[in-house]
Amino acid sequence: MRFLLPAAVLLPLTACGASWIVPVGAAAGVNLVSVVVLHRSLFDVIWSFASGRDCSIVRLDRGLSYCKPPEPEPPPLPYCTRTLGWVECWTDPQVFFDPPRQVADGPYKLTPAQEKNRTHGWP
Repeated sequence: MRFLLPAAVLLPLTACGASWIVPVGAAAGVNLVSVVVLHRSLFDVIWSFASGRDCSIVRLDRGLSYCKPPEPEPPPLPYCTRTLGWVECWTDPQVFFDPPRQVADGPYKLTPAQEKNRTHGWP
């Protein structure tokens, strides 16, 4: 039994058993570099691409879920108007029959490009 471990260690170094070392070593090296650089293993990269979600084994190591949950919708912007001395804000401008002008005019929703950037997954 005590000769079995050294034989198992030295067997891959022989000429007849060395054919599997290079591909396994290369795959392990690529996987290691992938985890260090991308924070994902090769399987995580394939799974993330196939599912369209951000999945990583590093998230499991941190105690999180395997795949990142989708981003929730942002809360609606308040509708703020100037009154006699201060600014009042409402969550629903539909309460007005004729809504007054807002204090700050600007976009009320994100553009499609901004929404895609906000919710972009991996890759």
